[in-house]
Amino acid sequence: MDFTYPAKAESFRAEIRAWLEINLEPRFRASPGAHIDPDSEALALALEWNHRLADAGYGAIAWPPEWGGRNAGVMEQVVFVEEMHRVNAPSSLNPIGLSNIAPAIIQFGTPEQQQRFLPAMLRGDDIWCQGFSEPDAGSDLASLKTSAVLDGDTWIVNGQKTWNTFGHLANWCELLVRTDRNAAKHKGITCLLVDMALLGVTVRPLMTLTADNEFNEIFFDDVRVPVEMTLGPPNEGWRVAMTTLAYERGGVAKLHLGTRAKVAKLIDLARSTPGRSGDGVMADDPVMRQHLAQCYLEGELLKLVSQRAISGEIHGRPMGPEGSIAKLVWSETEQHITEVASDVLGPDALHGPWARDRAYARSFTIAGGTTQINKQIIAQRILGMPRDR
Repeated sequence: MDFTYPAKAESFRAEIRAWLEINLEPRFRASPGAHIDPDSEALALALEWNHRLADAGYGAIAWPPEWGGRNAGVMEQVVFVEEMHRVNAPSSLNPIGLSNIAPAIIQFGTPEQQQRFLPAMLRGDDIWCQGFSEPDAGSDLASLKTSAVLDGDTWIVNGQKTWNTFGHLANWCELLVRTDRNAAKHKGITCLLVDMALLGVTVRPLMTLTADNEFNEIFFDDVRVPVEMTLGPPNEGWRVAMTTLAYERGGVAKLHLGTRAKVAKLIDLARSTPGRSGDGVMADDPVMRQHLAQCYLEGELLKLVSQRAISGEIHGRPMGPEGSIAKLVWSETEQHITEVASDVLGPDALHGPWARDRAYARSFTIAGGTTQINKQIIAQRILGMPRDR
């Protein structure tokens, strides 16, 4: 592994650090991200911050310059993530659009689609969501059943999507639909760009364990989508969807930065929480110290795994199954941290931020690729084990 910061990346660090010093006003720091109420002042504030990023060329640094990016290399992307995290700057209002959907539009979109969608996506004027997962098609996404039937110059869409992030805020949706039921399941899928204001689109919130409206389910009842909103060739939607990771490779650094900061916060908590016997603090307990050390080491392991994946990308090897290792380590470490925090706080762990974190962390081994799927990827693509029959 060779993980070094070239001079170009360090020059960019100085540039973005100076810009943040001037532009990151205190009022921007507390953006609630996906939990924004569509009618709240927080949404307007997040949009203002997004405009600042975009106007300065920092809205999507990995994008091509003709669409407002700067063709940033992997290490520049890592530096950007590090500097934003260092000052607790809010990220884009439109992360799914910028990182997941824009690469597909850049690669497969018509000139008209690119001009229509990319500038507004960059500034956050259009917020995007992904219509991928369904009640019976999550990790096995190619089993999706939402259908689209061609009727003249429109697709008629029927079906249901679930676990949709930003659905309550989104203006547009990148939607995967089944258009050929006789083809192999990966072959009969088409990608559509759907206006969320179309007649027949219904968004319903999914209340999570933490009482957040982060996820939604979306119903499509005879929704008529113009054919010109087809992204890529019909029945090639799976190939379009797989371009998600073409840009923003440096985002893997977000995993260890956030997790290691949480570990440091946990250690401080143990050092300031009175011990059970009334003497000393929880960090003095030898068993607790072992748990804290384990969380610390897992955080450092996550850093090394993330850097290894980034190092491979730098040296011309596309990021592959290493991402599954990083995701697996991250999700399990995040859960371990909240479990240890509960041990530190005792009954006080039943309320407050740590209580919310423990409940929320249960989703980490599911969202973005389940533990079981990631273990299969690691077993087959790294260890060379045969496919489970």
